[in-house]
Amino acid sequence: MAKSLYKTLEVSENASESEIKKAYRKLARQYHPDVNKDKGAEDKFKEINAAYEILSDKEKKQQYDMHGDNMFGGQNFHDFSRSQAGGGADLDEILRQMFAGGGGFGGFSSSNPFESGGFRQQQQQPNLDIEANVTIPFSVSILGGSHSVSVNGERFDIKIPAGVKSGEKMRVKGKGHAQGGRAGDLFLKISVAANPDYIREDDDLIKSFDVPLYAALFGDKISIKTLEKEIKLKVPSNTKNGQRFRVKEMGAMNRKTKIRGDLYLEANIVLPKVEDIDKDLVKAMKEKLPKE
Repeated sequence: MAKSLYKTLEVSENASESEIKKAYRKLARQYHPDVNKDKGAEDKFKEINAAYEILSDKEKKQQYDMHGDNMFGGQNFHDFSRSQAGGGADLDEILRQMFAGGGGFGGFSSSNPFESGGFRQQQQQPNLDIEANVTIPFSVSILGGSHSVSVNGERFDIKIPAGVKSGEKMRVKGKGHAQGGRAGDLFLKISVAANPDYIREDDDLIKSFDVPLYAALFGDKISIKTLEKEIKLKVPSNTKNGQRFRVKEMGAMNRKTKIRGDLYLEANIVLPKVEDIDKDLVKAMKEKLPKE
C-alpha cells in the first residue's frame, strides 16, 4: 500500500516520532519561503507542513497507516496537493475535513464536521450554531492577531488572543447559520501549526540559535531574530553546546494570569571545517589541544 506522506518527509514508514519531527524541522527550514526563494519552494513548504500535521498526530497517523494514499483518491500526496492547490483549494482545510472524525474520503465514516453544504449543524433543531476546526500560525498563537477563515462561502477575519493553545475553543457571534431573521454562532476549535524554530513548553518558548566557535570560546554578541523583534544576546566565553539563556517575558501569554512566560535560547555551537582553518593554526591545535 503506497504511503507517500513518508516520502514527503523523507523518512521510512517505520520512523519514530522523534525521527519524523527531526526530518520535518530540517525540511521546513530548507523550504521556508523566507529562506528559500526558489520557484515551488512555498508549495513544497505547504506539503511538508501538511504531511507533518498528519504524521505527528497519533490518531491521524493511525488512519493514514491503515488506508495509505487511498485517502487521496489513490494519488500520491504530491499530485494530490498540486491538484487541490491548482483548483484554488486550501490544502490545510481539505486535510482538516478528511481527518475531522475520520470521514470524507474513500468511504470513511461521516462524523466529519464538514458536510457538502458547508459545516455540520448540530442535530437538535432549530440550533443554528456551527462547529469547525481552524489551524492558526504559531506566531499568531503566541502574539495574537487576526486570522482569516471561510465559512458558508463567506471569508472574514477573526481576532485571536495572545497565548491561545491547541484544543481551545472560540466563539464568533452571528457567524452561524441564518434562518428566519436569526443567526447562530460559530464555535471554532483551535489547532496551532507547528513551527520548526520553536518548541512551546507551557508558557515558555525554546529556540535554538547558532553560535560560532569563536563566540563560544571567547564570548561575543549575537543577533537573534525572535517572533517579535531582533535581539542582541551576549554570549559568555566557554559557552557549552546546549547551554540555555533566558530572555524574560518573551514567551507565551498565560490567558488566565495575563503573565507572559520566558524565551529560552539554546546554544548550537557551529564548528568550522578543518580545511577552512589556517594551516598553521590547525598544526598548533593538533599539538596543544587537550585530547580528553
